[in-house]
Amino acid sequence: MTPQQTVERALAAARSGECLVIADETSSANLRWAGNTLTTNGVSRSRQLTVIAISKGGEGTSAGVVSRAGVRDDQIEDVVLAAEKAASESSPAEDAQELLRRGDRQAFGMENGAPAGRPGWDDPPGSTGIGVFRGFSDALGAAFDAASSGGRKLYGFAEHGLTSTFLGSSTGLRLRHDQPGGKVEINAKSADLARSAWVGQGTRDFTDVDVGALDADLARRLDWAQRRVDLPAGRYEALVPPAAVADLLIYMYWSAGAKDALDGRTVFSKPGGGTRVGERLASLPLTLRSDPAVPGLESAPFVIAHVSGRNSSVFDNGLALHPTAWISGGELAALIATRHTAQESGLPVTPAIGNLALEGPGTGSLEDMIARTGRGLLLTCLWYIREVDPQTLLLTGLTRDGVYLVENGEVTAAVNNFRFNESPVAMLTRTTEVGHTVPTLPREWSDYFTRAAMPPARVEGFNMSSVSQAS
Repeated sequence: MTPQQTVERALAAARSGECLVIADETSSANLRWAGNTLTTNGVSRSRQLTVIAISKGGEGTSAGVVSRAGVRDDQIEDVVLAAEKAASESSPAEDAQELLRRGDRQAFGMENGAPAGRPGWDDPPGSTGIGVFRGFSDALGAAFDAASSGGRKLYGFAEHGLTSTFLGSSTGLRLRHDQPGGKVEINAKSADLARSAWVGQGTRDFTDVDVGALDADLARRLDWAQRRVDLPAGRYEALVPPAAVADLLIYMYWSAGAKDALDGRTVFSKPGGGTRVGERLASLPLTLRSDPAVPGLESAPFVIAHVSGRNSSVFDNGLALHPTAWISGGELAALIATRHTAQESGLPVTPAIGNLALEGPGTGSLEDMIARTGRGLLLTCLWYIREVDPQTLLLTGLTRDGVYLVENGEVTAAVNNFRFNESPVAMLTRTTEVGHTVPTLPREWSDYFTRAAMPPARVEGFNMSSVSQAS
């Protein structure tokens, strides 16, 4: 049975109230390597069925959600019955709204067929396989040869997946989105394993991955690390590359829910009540935005909500997504808001979107910024990031795979790793320069969020709170 047929069968089986059905079909492929040698490869496929039953009664509207993987054709009705039972036993949903209907002004419309270049509802699910790595694997073999000749060892993996999502409702919605996504992460080590460097890249199809350029960048960083200097904890001028900027701002984005801000829980809460929308957050005229149609970072053009949470609502499924500026010209312009939260707050309806980009007045590269640095630290990436204080969004974490000393416009040595304590919101006030925005892969959050574009940033007083022994 196709995912579309599964959706229709589940909707037909619904008996009590309204119903939403989401069928996800995912295929994935991966390569792994170690010590300049491919080690494993694999492919997989999976299916998940989510049924959201809506029950309306005298006390209000409740929702029951059941998600199961690998549902057989003869089990579809069981999932529907379980969702309806959950709805009947649930308390009224705080976020309850009328389900969107086919043709509603707010709903994503496919009445005239799929948008150009996208498959339609009736088309087969998309899929990926090992073939997606054909050109990439040839280039990777050449990089292994170059690394061996240069005394380097390459470790890493490449992953690609494609999920076809089919969303149907008892109110007439029939929406479909295919989301490809992939990433490559490469770690290079010196022959004695004493020096290490990392690079990563997100991609939709691996045709844009230049393995030779990634290996050359790794070789340069290992060369920088031939000299080592130990530095104490303290506040340093830091050059933060796009990957590390992404890790910090993605966490800020996840924390930018209007509901939590209204409840006084976050850094975006206004003392005395309300939110900080309209306040200046950045010293530079920076814009942080999301847009489902950004070339190369395309994401779902409508809400796909498998569960309700503080930043999402199953009642908003099918709601059209539009370009949204979260920060505009340095000022907080919007917070993540469902229809319910927007009604409570008076803020516009601005659901979360699956990509994020920071843009500013800079046009140069990270290399240009290094050349203009008298003395500072060049970071590579951050990891093990954890929240310390939601009221200031203070985060802690560790540097990894290369922190370098910059002196008089040149990288002169590698330095020890640090534990940092920084708030991305406070960091924006101390960002004195940004470069050109480029697609990038966050290292810490790459399992959850790969569609990002960030500039390198110069940050005054980046807080390296203690020296770390991590390598």
